[in-house]
Amino acid sequence: MKAVYLFVAVLALTSSLVSAYDPSPLQDFCVAIKEVDGVFVNGKFCKDPKAVKAEDFFLHVEPGNTDNPLNAQVTPVAVDQLPGLNTLGISLARIDFAPKGLNPPHTHPRATEILIVLEGTLYVGFVSSNQDGNRLFTKVLNKGDVFVFPIGLVHFQLNVGYGNAVAIAGLSSQNPGTVIVANALFKAVPPISVEVLARALQLDNKVIEDLQRRSWYGKD
Repeated sequence: MKAVYLFVAVLALTSSLVSAYDPSPLQDFCVAIKEVDGVFVNGKFCKDPKAVKAEDFFLHVEPGNTDNPLNAQVTPVAVDQLPGLNTLGISLARIDFAPKGLNPPHTHPRATEILIVLEGTLYVGFVSSNQDGNRLFTKVLNKGDVFVFPIGLVHFQLNVGYGNAVAIAGLSSQNPGTVIVANALFKAVPPISVEVLARALQLDNKVIEDLQRRSWYGKD
């Protein structure tokens, strides 16, 4: 009987913890409003189920154009591209690399990423948090190899082979978000204070000003 009471107590505690947990955000912010007819929601409004068609769950993905400064192209397949993903908590991306192509250091604030190499050789890695000592975890991946990048951690992929490379990344959110480190630091709108960046990066003000003047690829 004591075991039953213990089980009920644990179940009640677990249920209270679960019900108190907020759902993960599906965009950068969702400011509360009093109006009942708000435009923005934490996700997307749903289509009438009776109007849903097979096309809502289908998308053809072409190889990305790698003729750019990074010689790589990420083609996302998230809820904005594939409406059927709404509320399902998953998405993916195709990543094409020309020789020496780079998917630069970036984070996905709302998703863990699992990557599989379909073609070529990639040098990949991620950096752990300050609490873990900012350790760098790297691996050289070949066709068929899989690597995981934990949610929110800075990571990258570099083509170190002699030919093109292709990878598919699965992400644990319908809208994982991407923050490219260089763009966030040097092309924020409005710009981050030169003094803040100079002190944080321990660089001269003129170096920061030069970096902010540059055109950073991937900044829409």
